[in-house]
Amino acid sequence: MKEIILITIAGEDKPGVTSTITRILAKYKVTVLDIGQAVIHDNLSLGILIEVPKEAESSPVLSDVLFRMHELGMNTKFDPVLETDYQRWVEGQGKARHIITLLARKVSADHISKVTHIAAEHGLNIDNISRLSGRVHLGDDSDRTKSCVEFSVRGAPSDSLREEFLKAASELDVDIAFQKDDIFRRNRRLVVFDMDSTLIEAEVIDELAKEAGVGEQVAAITEEAMQGKIDFTESFRRRVGLLKGLDESVLAKVAERLPLTEGAEELVANLHGLGYRTAILSGGFNYFGDYLKSKLGFDYVYANELEIEDGKVTGRVTGTVVDGKRKAQLLREIAEREGVRLEQTIAVGDGANDLPMLSIAGLGIAFRAKPLVRKSAKQAISTLGLDGILYLIGFRDRDTVV
Repeated sequence: MKEIILITIAGEDKPGVTSTITRILAKYKVTVLDIGQAVIHDNLSLGILIEVPKEAESSPVLSDVLFRMHELGMNTKFDPVLETDYQRWVEGQGKARHIITLLARKVSADHISKVTHIAAEHGLNIDNISRLSGRVHLGDDSDRTKSCVEFSVRGAPSDSLREEFLKAASELDVDIAFQKDDIFRRNRRLVVFDMDSTLIEAEVIDELAKEAGVGEQVAAITEEAMQGKIDFTESFRRRVGLLKGLDESVLAKVAERLPLTEGAEELVANLHGLGYRTAILSGGFNYFGDYLKSKLGFDYVYANELEIEDGKVTGRVTGTVVDGKRKAQLLREIAEREGVRLEQTIAVGDGANDLPMLSIAGLGIAFRAKPLVRKSAKQAISTLGLDGILYLIGFRDRDTVV
């Protein structure tokens, strides 16, 4: 019978603990079957699962470990593991793995309790819990704080899991993402964005309409389109038609006052710094997409060309209207041009016309979206800014390059 022992070390974190114990184990030619370590607030928790060689006795090994750990002021615990239990654990490694990401301005015990309860009810085993966000200062009540905890889980969830997470997220005012943990999650290469109400906190056509004196009429049509109540192309042509006669100079005026969405600059700068390619796929206008391209450094911009004659808006657009179907087509084309698979792409948007591209992207994110879009998309972020997307990719605050 093989002798398998779980050694657990706990105490104040200090240099040399892991080195010391593994040096002792090496002396007895012990096999390390598993190892894990975590440090929380300068307190170390180290676990090592070992197999003692048949020709050796476990008592000297454990005595040496216990003595040296006592000298270092560490608490030590030994638990024998049955070979049958170990084999059962090994066989479980083939189970599907997923990542649950909890995002909030501040994470509370209630948030974690709800997430882990739902996971447990669906038979998911938590293998690891990590904090991806930076350390939080006490008393920081800023509305721009951000917190993220990531759970690595094993098991096969039922179809109702996502619905339960969506309901819990709404009740707790947090975001909960659930995605498969595979090679594609760690190798995204292309990120495409809607523009209006995603990269900027405005609908450009509404801003132009205000300047033209038809703000209320256009806003009403915009809302119907975003809710999916009317066809985007039809609504778009109706709205553009109301802009007829607007002076061309107004475009620059509107562009300069467009408010960037929280986290947009940080997200795009970090994506570029990490080698990602980025694109704007917008049902808005090229003029404003190009403005953001020069400001933030996007690689591609595809939007609608507002027709202008004699310095006036004609109320028409030229070329193919960038609607939902066209956005999905463009995502495919850019991915092919960049030599990446669709599974390596991320799409971000807020409206019903974004759903086609969100559905085919490897990671489709409904950002501060309407209920219909949030329910239909694979993932949703409503609590944090755009830079919260970095957490869904798996980056920690300390990983950012900007």
